[in-house]
Amino acid sequence: MKRSPHLLAIQSHVVFGHAGNSAAVFPMQRIGINVWPLNTVQFSNHTQYGHWAGEVLAPQQIPALVDGIAAIGELGNCDAVLSGYLGSAAQGRAILTAVEHIKRANPRALYLCDPVMGHPEKGCIVPQEVSDFLLDEAAAVADFLCPNQLELDSFSGRKPSSLLDCLAMARALLARGPKAIIVKHLDYPGKPADGFEMLLVTEHESWHLRRPLLAFPRQPVGVGDLTSGLFLSKVLLGEDLRSAFEYTASAVHEVLLETQACGSYELELIRAQDRIAHPRVKFEATRL
Repeated sequence: MKRSPHLLAIQSHVVFGHAGNSAAVFPMQRIGINVWPLNTVQFSNHTQYGHWAGEVLAPQQIPALVDGIAAIGELGNCDAVLSGYLGSAAQGRAILTAVEHIKRANPRALYLCDPVMGHPEKGCIVPQEVSDFLLDEAAAVADFLCPNQLELDSFSGRKPSSLLDCLAMARALLARGPKAIIVKHLDYPGKPADGFEMLLVTEHESWHLRRPLLAFPRQPVGVGDLTSGLFLSKVLLGEDLRSAFEYTASAVHEVLLETQACGSYELELIRAQDRIAHPRVKFEATRL
């Protein structure tokens, strides 16, 4: 029997609620991934509550923990690295060191970078040094890069004028090194207000997907973390990029439907777990 894929997930953790690894680890496990969580921060709750407690992991601990896995002979079994929220640029550089170490041990290992740059208006604060690191260093190393629209704008140094302009911005970002760009949330002039749109762009093809935009009093946090984790997981499980893209949109929508039905601010991952594994509705991507 073929073994289950192993994935090192290096991002934030919250004790209460779902953000970072707390949003991604269980759903990835639920669909068949052995996840190795490495938490860049441990906070009581996500920062959009406006108050939190906790601390940032010392950057040197990241390669030390990876070295510990290497010392027991397991690093070559790591099939992918997922990185998300960073507490400092030094953490980011430590992650790149870890990725290099893992790719030496397993040249087929993939690296997906979710370039979290923050959203001050929503209370998500990321130091400027982290944004600079993501722009200047991480993009060149990542196999997959998963920005939202704000992050795509930051990489491009401008805002889009249309959907096709978003596509052009993503294609330009490919030149920095990634094999594929997944824009987790599109926003551009003229976009229909009732839709949530995503984009998948590779060197040879581009796919656009739209699903219904669900209304919430406060938009749940952790949706992007869930998206990146599920997409990478499906790739590791053997799906082609388009199929992984379509599955991810469908599974995330199922989680949001359950969250909306419960009137919850936090993602209802446990209640939605069977729908994560087997989405009822499939959203199909359109080739651009």
